[in-house]
Amino acid sequence: MELETKELNWAGNLEYRASELLYPTSVEQLQEQVRAASKVRVLGSRHSFNDIADTSETMISQAKMPQVIDIDTQAMSVRVSGGITYGALADALHAAGFALHNLASLPHISVAGAVSTGTHGSGEAHGNLATAVSAVELVLADGSQLTVNRNDPEFNGYVVSLGALGVITHLTLDVVPSFDVQQTVYEQLAWDKVLNNFDGIQASAYSVSLFTDWSGDLVGQTWLKRRVGDALLDDIDQGKFGGLAAIAPMHPLPGADGAICSEQLGVAGPWSDRLSHFRMDFMPSAGAELQTEYLVPREYAVQAITAMRELSSVITPLLLVAEVRTIAADELWLSGNYGRDGIALHFTWKPQQEDVEAILPQVEAALAPFEARPHWGKLFTAAATELEKLYPKFNDFIELAQRLDPAGKFHNEFLDRNLFDA
Repeated sequence: MELETKELNWAGNLEYRASELLYPTSVEQLQEQVRAASKVRVLGSRHSFNDIADTSETMISQAKMPQVIDIDTQAMSVRVSGGITYGALADALHAAGFALHNLASLPHISVAGAVSTGTHGSGEAHGNLATAVSAVELVLADGSQLTVNRNDPEFNGYVVSLGALGVITHLTLDVVPSFDVQQTVYEQLAWDKVLNNFDGIQASAYSVSLFTDWSGDLVGQTWLKRRVGDALLDDIDQGKFGGLAAIAPMHPLPGADGAICSEQLGVAGPWSDRLSHFRMDFMPSAGAELQTEYLVPREYAVQAITAMRELSSVITPLLLVAEVRTIAADELWLSGNYGRDGIALHFTWKPQQEDVEAILPQVEAALAPFEARPHWGKLFTAAATELEKLYPKFNDFIELAQRLDPAGKFHNEFLDRNLFDA
């Protein structure tokens, strides 16, 4: 259909420029639409804060495609349609006795969109969400279908693909037996104690998030998601880092309602209700906000955190909240954690885009000594010439994209700026 009204992203900071938005109802119809278009991008859950999904021509949404959740109990895998949300998938898996290894902060995001941008959860032993992928099914530029699995020597190039290779119709993901999680929030841990034993903090739970505004001597909140039955360090419980356990449900944003967040106070419950920060049936986070995020090698964790604290006078006035998490290394070519364990420095900004974009070069300059890679779906200023230096398989991915899509049907301004202009 031709666009008659404005189509905006989730945060409302971007108006899509597409001349038409198509809603195929089958893979066959999707193939026809891709084949007929000259330029195509796919619209997912609209949770990107930049123009990665934008185009001036044809945009395709899979919102009306059949939803698929096909669990293979023997292979310990699940085949899903790309447009399904993690919230819907998590509920179905838990009901069947299975789980994913991790979830992102928001259960509202689509599986294909999250995988394609290297989105992650938290946990030093856990890779990003894309590391669960064992097979990718695509519609290519000529309308043909392609399935690639882990046996393919180029498989690691197909997973975090930024929409540059084709339209992801289905993904197969590894699953594990379902498990229960207890979540406890600690307030006002001391930064000096946290940084002096950063590894101890990260080892204290299945998933750890530090929420801060980068000012002062105290971490605002520390969220610990502990898998029931795990033998974990109890240094936080014993007060070795300062701080006290919260006695009411907390929200990462000071003063916001903790009732919309996943259950806390140490109450045990399903992974599907605890690993994300927010409940599926509520508007997550602040709604009107902007986000940036940088992935830094784990060995630079303390130095990178210190650098951000030293920039507090610049960052804090524009910040709603920041979050620090850890992610395990992987071999996915365009993953922020390709070849290295890392930490994620996440920034949720006030909806003041011009002001935020004005300080991003300063933030990125402070993190440059630590080989920081930006999250592909969020705001950043580094362009292809800088990004090429950060990804050892960058040019291998370019070659793969050019082979699959020689005419650049899936190119847009974002990909040209950040990949193909290197």
